Amino acid sequence: MAEIVPMPKLGFDMAEGTLLRRIKQVGEAVQKGDIIAEVETDKATIEVEAYLGGVIKGWVIDEGKTVPVGSPMVVIGAADEAVDLAALGGGPSAAAKAPAAPAPAANGAPSAGKAADPAAVSTPVAATTETGRVIASPVARKLAADAGIAISQIVGTGPGGRVVKRDVEAVVASGVKPVAAPVNKPSVAAPVAPAIAPVAVQAEDQVVPLTKLRTIIARRMHESTSTVPAIYLTIEVDMAAALNLRKQINGLVADDRKASVNDLVLKASALALRQFPNLNSSFGGDQIVRHGHVNVGFAVAMEAGLLTVVTRDTDAKSVSQIAAETKPMIARARDGKVQPADIEGSTFTVSNLGMFDIEHFTAIINLPEAAILAVGATKDVPVVKDGQITIGSRMKMTVAADHRVTDGAEVAQFLQAIRKNLEEPLRLML
Repeated sequence: MAEIVPMPKLGFDMAEGTLLRRIKQVGEAVQKGDIIAEVETDKATIEVEAYLGGVIKGWVIDEGKTVPVGSPMVVIGAADEAVDLAALGGGPSAAAKAPAAPAPAANGAPSAGKAADPAAVSTPVAATTETGRVIASPVARKLAADAGIAISQIVGTGPGGRVVKRDVEAVVASGVKPVAAPVNKPSVAAPVAPAIAPVAVQAEDQVVPLTKLRTIIARRMHESTSTVPAIYLTIEVDMAAALNLRKQINGLVADDRKASVNDLVLKASALALRQFPNLNSSFGGDQIVRHGHVNVGFAVAMEAGLLTVVTRDTDAKSVSQIAAETKPMIARARDGKVQPADIEGSTFTVSNLGMFDIEHFTAIINLPEAAILAVGATKDVPVVKDGQITIGSRMKMTVAADHRVTDGAEVAQFLQAIRKNLEEPLRLML
């Protein structure tokens, strides 16, 4: 029996999605788990898998269209099955036929799959925001950068002139590499004062429209800071033994399983969450929901903002297993190709700015979680040991916790447990 595949909910906050590309066309056979479409959410471009096998009987929505979560997207049925798309919710416009090629855009943009005319890409034609930023999908930006193509010179055939994957592929296939035209920079008058006191150059204010990801970050952060009575506690960790263990692990495993300091922190946090389940909880109004699994998320910095990806059952995995899982998830997040499982189900979050040489900071709780751990850089600093001043490797960690779920004493004990796991790192191996 034919079934409708709806626009999936690919994250806690996702309310709508945009169908960027139909990967499987009408009449094509699909197996369960095959990639059938690329969907753009508030956070990233995600590949959608078929949850059943069969044949694509018809697409209900067009490429570039944004619809609410749960709206009919595509119909899959048996090969010899006659399907009434209108009866299934597709409507008369979704007849089971191959989609027609997109008509040329008003600015002369080529249709999808057609190589771009070199003359058509000699000047900027991509749609831009008021500040001049090209409107393009994350996948398109990555492909253009890899191919050495100026994305501002690519004709966008997506909604509103958006540059999408097929546009970049068309230019790559044509063999033409558009280069941005030189920008005539406005001249600045020479300073009339001595060089030690230059004249300030006046510039106009810029209005930068929010991206989808930045919009949802703004909403979530406001919701967290305005509704959660948070408490903040900081502790310092001696990282010498943990760094030595990391060195030993990385000397024994393949490159794809080599551990970072962040992987050690994820494991140490997960083990501490076993001891303190209130920190692995959510506030539910008149109840506290203690989560059965310890799924530790960690923030990945991208051009458009932060995205939290998730290691599942982190407490039950070895450090090298965690490392092997986190590397491809980070790569997919930065390429705009995250999978639904990458971003769903976190119960606790780690935010690590150590790689940016930040020693100490506080993070905002990622609702509906009850706590978040902010991790700073490991520094070689003077320390007093056995009455003598020596050099030690120290790292500061700060927990922000929902005071409706836990109290300061419990958070302090939780931090001490993480510190003990890192200062006696053989605990991470048990």
